[in-house]
Amino acid sequence: MRTSNKDIPITLFAGRSNPALARHIALSYGNGLGQLSIKNFSDGEIYVRYEESIRGSDVFIIQSTHPGGDNWMELLMLIDAAKRASAARVTAVIPYFGYARQDRKDQPRVSMGAKLMANMLTTAGIDRVLTMDLHAPQIQGFFDVPVDHLYASAVFIDYFKNRIDTDNLVVVAPDVGSLKVARAYAKRLGAELAVIDKRRPAQNEAEVVNIIGDVSGKNVLIIDDMVDTAGTLTNAANALRDEGGQDIMAACTHPLLSGPAYERVEASAINHLVVTDTVPLPRPSDKIEVVSVAEIFADAIRRIYTDNSVSTLFA
Repeated sequence: MRTSNKDIPITLFAGRSNPALARHIALSYGNGLGQLSIKNFSDGEIYVRYEESIRGSDVFIIQSTHPGGDNWMELLMLIDAAKRASAARVTAVIPYFGYARQDRKDQPRVSMGAKLMANMLTTAGIDRVLTMDLHAPQIQGFFDVPVDHLYASAVFIDYFKNRIDTDNLVVVAPDVGSLKVARAYAKRLGAELAVIDKRRPAQNEAEVVNIIGDVSGKNVLIIDDMVDTAGTLTNAANALRDEGGQDIMAACTHPLLSGPAYERVEASAINHLVVTDTVPLPRPSDKIEVVSVAEIFADAIRRIYTDNSVSTLFA
């Protein structure tokens, strides 16, 4: 990797959405986090101020945008403040990109939330975006600035290679939309592939119609980009158990775990759920393990700063 020929300094800052991950990224990079003041007025309005000069700096702002909406507003204000403070370049490091499920107009009179968020980031003055496992990869096309898209598979593949027997493993896509990613996992783990034919009668509801592939007597690894209410995940796990699946595991990048998610996971056939720290885990569970993506984000930040390829991280 060549070193940067730029004379401008790099500074890393963090919003309040995921401070533990931000600190871990900064530690892995070898920099401390810059000094910020972020507070809420009595009526809830957000106030941000950089407590050090960032004039001419390459600024990276680390902020996941999971609910509530203040995480998005805080990020937008940090970008705006950085541009007004004459930062040379501002990169939004968004480990979890909220509203990514609203990526298309699939019904009359609905909003495309993902496109709206991209527009707001652009209006705020962002120069670049670094994110991980977008629910819909085509969201990258909503931006007219560079988007670097990281994959948690870089962490999950190593995790499972070192901890499970892949000789009797089948990787399962919980729906057709996850098939491409599941196929990539199956290839790298030397495993078989199966897919679940799922129907969604209403939002946050899912039902298994059919399992395409042989899972009987096999260990199962379900792959998905996020787990929200855990309906899709747990219905899939229970259906796979009923079809003869043995040790049932799951890997999901973004652990939103809202509503009845914990109760569903605890009561399901899932033996082990592995997630990353893109979103703070709402509460611990004996079935859930967190692996960190801080090092891959730190490496990507280093490559962006030094104008090196980010895609070679996945070569």
